[in-house]
Amino acid sequence: MAQKPSIPKGTRDFGPQEMACRNYIFNTIRQVYALYGFQQIETPAMENLGTLMGKYGEEGDKLLFKILNSGDFLKGIDSSDLENGATGHLAAQLCEKGLRYDLTVPFARYVVQHREELTLPFRRYQIQPVWRADRPQKGRYREFYQCDADVVGSDSLLNEVELMQIVDTVFQRFGIRVCIKINNRKILSGIAEMIGAADKIVDITVAIDKLDKIGLENVNAELLENGLTEAQVEKLQPIISMSGTNAEKLQTIREVLKDSEVGQKGVDEIEFVLNTLNVQCSMFNEIELDLTLARGLNYYTGCIFEVKALDVQIGSITGGGRYDNLTGIFGMPGISGVGISFGADRIYDVLNQLELYPEEVTTATQLLFINFGEAETNFILPIADKARKAGIRTEVYPDSVKMKKQMQYANAKSIPFVAIAGETEIAEGKVMLKNMITGEQKMLAADEVIAEILK
Repeated sequence: MAQKPSIPKGTRDFGPQEMACRNYIFNTIRQVYALYGFQQIETPAMENLGTLMGKYGEEGDKLLFKILNSGDFLKGIDSSDLENGATGHLAAQLCEKGLRYDLTVPFARYVVQHREELTLPFRRYQIQPVWRADRPQKGRYREFYQCDADVVGSDSLLNEVELMQIVDTVFQRFGIRVCIKINNRKILSGIAEMIGAADKIVDITVAIDKLDKIGLENVNAELLENGLTEAQVEKLQPIISMSGTNAEKLQTIREVLKDSEVGQKGVDEIEFVLNTLNVQCSMFNEIELDLTLARGLNYYTGCIFEVKALDVQIGSITGGGRYDNLTGIFGMPGISGVGISFGADRIYDVLNQLELYPEEVTTATQLLFINFGEAETNFILPIADKARKAGIRTEVYPDSVKMKKQMQYANAKSIPFVAIAGETEIAEGKVMLKNMITGEQKMLAADEVIAEILK
């Protein structure tokens, strides 16, 4: 017996019902992006490795899927490298391309490559799959979609404000309660500068993030284990024990970082974004200043964003930030950028767990015509055509088989309406419309069938 085929770990098949749900996600995000003037682009699934390598840090480079050169990829390879297992050196010779790790770096490459064609500021969105050679686990896949929006060519913090509005609007439309977390790389740099431990900022944020789980004493112990001195840990106490509203937190940070120019700049930026959202915009979801947020420290330079679902245990479902220096790695310094990325696959899982999909999203066919034979089919086809032109998703059962089988088909696909036309109905120029949910049946003309379903 042949072995049943399978797919690689960390990937998934999506059937018709699942694709309807996923398209609901993509279309909702796409509609909100368009409301804010973003235009869609696409980039290739594979990029030159020179474009990707070195942009995500050492760990990110390890997670890049590399593509073997076509043809005789071993031609010119030193046999000693093969014998010695020099994998890093071999990979550079065997692979010139890789699958994209995210959409941000390819976008930066796109901006540099097409600079003369673009009007700045350029507002783009992109909805495409990305790949990471990561260990699969719940909520983490090797192939997944990102739904990015970025603005390049503008330093204005109004861009950050609008991106937060987009995040808020998207999750409001989904019905998902979230907390939008915000921080600023300049504040983190200011903290490191204040205590004289610039190389320990990640260790500091990781330790602080455990405060609720392990308590202040254990956080301080972990900081000491990570190489901070007792004097440095003491300086961090106002930051670690900080609580209150966003405004109160900002006041504490401003005081702690009063001697740090870069830290004060970060406080100013966060304060502008939060105040503008609070005063000028109507926000549905909570936005929280969180100093432990330290994503993308290797390329984010200003505000950093992350979104957590409140009613489901899952990782970040949206993230982003400002990356002023990203295009500089491709030889074009001075073009600032800021962006967000919705994790479509995690949003899909959240919507499934909370059962938040609208009924019309999961209903593919609305109306099924039963097939009794050639004469009956000739009668129902014009009615089916009229129903489709009215926007009703309509099927005609293709085979003249037992009615029981056709009704079972309707039930299996959760089709809410079935239309039956036999000799009696045809003689009256009508069909019998059955509501499969209530069981109610009505003899109706074509226009009445359409009106009944649309209401």
